[in-house]
Amino acid sequence: MRHLNTPSLTLARQSLQDAMNRLGWPPSSTFDAELALGELIVNAWRHADTPAPVVQILSLTSRTLRVGVSDESPMLPEVQSLDLLAESGRGLRLVAALTHRWGVDP
Repeated sequence: MRHLNTPSLTLARQSLQDAMNRLGWPPSSTFDAELALGELIVNAWRHADTPAPVVQILSLTSRTLRVGVSDESPMLPEVQSLDLLAESGRGLRLVAALTHRWGVDP
């Protein structure tokens, strides 16, 4: 298990990209994974008030990727009702669209 405890979105995304590139993941999958990771980190900063979310690459093979982002909130993230005029609230929908599946562990 690899841990990245940093407030740096750029560093977390670059570390994920490097790991996926070493295993030969296609650029489109790597881009999707970086974007999903970025959304999860921003959600932890913004909604869970966590200054340095813990990013874990839990499983990484040539066919499987599992990444976790831990925050300090006792509340579990939930997909928000879609409000077309809202400036936020689409992050978990984006994560769902970019991944095969996602979930929450308390």
